[in-house]
Amino acid sequence: MELVLEPWHWFVLGILLILSELLLPAFAALWFGIGAIMVGILYWMFPMMGLTTQILTWIILSVLCTLLWFKFIKPLSIDKTKAGLSREATIGQIGMVIQTDLEQDQIRVRFPLPVLGSDEWDCRALDKVQVGDRVRVVDILGNDLVVQPHSTQYQNEKGE
Repeated sequence: MELVLEPWHWFVLGILLILSELLLPAFAALWFGIGAIMVGILYWMFPMMGLTTQILTWIILSVLCTLLWFKFIKPLSIDKTKAGLSREATIGQIGMVIQTDLEQDQIRVRFPLPVLGSDEWDCRALDKVQVGDRVRVVDILGNDLVVQPHSTQYQNEKGE
């Protein structure tokens, strides 16, 4: 007796594999399910595909989907914020002054990556700074970041 698969078999297999991802913590069955659905579509479009071709296509598409996920899509989902990190991870972050003359002698600083969940902060400056100057976080006082000018001259004076 010869095993004959129809396109709907591949669709059902794909849906079952995708749904099994709810039970499996590995995050791998999803890609095999997507591969099975893609084989179902290809087999529906090209009904002359043999069983060996279908299985090989499923394996290749599943591996390709998995590789594409890890190579291109997963790196985009990495959280690049510093939210929830310790004080030591915040101190040393460098940002740019975008506004001066705020209330209580504060300045507004924008950081390239969010610091403690926000990319803009009202900060207290230890020295006089102007809009466009780069500053470095040196301390945290309550809800304020304390910054000082960040320049190569300042670093050389400190011996960094």
